[in-house]
Amino acid sequence: MKTNANDSTAENSNRIKTKNQSIMKQPELGQKISELRKSKGLTQEELVEQCNISVRTIQRIEAGEVTPRSYTVRTILDVLDYDLSILKQEEHQATTEFKQLLLLDVEDTKEATYLIQHLNAAWIFGIVFFFVTIPEMYADFRIVSDNEYVFSKLTYTIIKLLVIVSYIFFFRGIILTGKLFQNYLLKISAFIMIVMAIVFYLYDIIALHIDLIDHTYMLVTESLCFGIVGILFGIALLRLGGSLQMLGKVSGILEIIAAATFLTVILGFIGLGAWSAAIIVEIILLYKVSQMLKVKLGELATS
Repeated sequence: MKTNANDSTAENSNRIKTKNQSIMKQPELGQKISELRKSKGLTQEELVEQCNISVRTIQRIEAGEVTPRSYTVRTILDVLDYDLSILKQEEHQATTEFKQLLLLDVEDTKEATYLIQHLNAAWIFGIVFFFVTIPEMYADFRIVSDNEYVFSKLTYTIIKLLVIVSYIFFFRGIILTGKLFQNYLLKISAFIMIVMAIVFYLYDIIALHIDLIDHTYMLVTESLCFGIVGILFGIALLRLGGSLQMLGKVSGILEIIAAATFLTVILGFIGLGAWSAAIIVEIILLYKVSQMLKVKLGELATS
């Protein structure tokens, strides 16, 4: 009786673990199952014979059309001699690497020197971004107003790539600041700004070689998107406290003013002045955060 009780407890425990275990999402799951099946030299028909499920179900799972139950996934992976925990680890590793790349998730064990290095890189790239946007904005203005490219395609592409790279590294510092000061809105709004910048700037590059959507229409869309997210970003900056409160307020107000003009589209070019001023203040803000960490690091070293 005691053995049966233990077996029952173990079985229940396994069920709970399986139920709570995270499963890779579609279409990645279907692609993984298809890859494993082919590596085993099995056809879909041969696989279903061993799994006792329909061919149509396997087809839909591999095509990414449906998300199977945990039990179905376990059954398929058992036949394919593949551990479900490895599948979970693969997805977790990819997600973790992406978050660490953009500093969305920084381990608490990271040393202060690591954070200082990334913050220093951020404000330096912020300076690069500020100066490289001057010819970039002038080029875009001439395209909209005169339908004329003032730079060659190669030069325009290089400028846009410099803007993308410098913007990403600059705003990684903003994300890290949000992490350090537990400002979730700052982290998520800065992340969204990075995603939007990549999308719109890459479109500008592709549009040089392929006739896509009208450039004016895309600038209007870009202005509206950055206007909406810019207001949230400004509010997040206003929430910064302590020794960053003043810089947070100034940059936050400037960001909100700029975002409001972007939402009107027509006044967007006027808002570029406030936006440029906000970039300068944010560069100073990142520099100050890095200096604050240096001071803390010095205090720990002498204590």
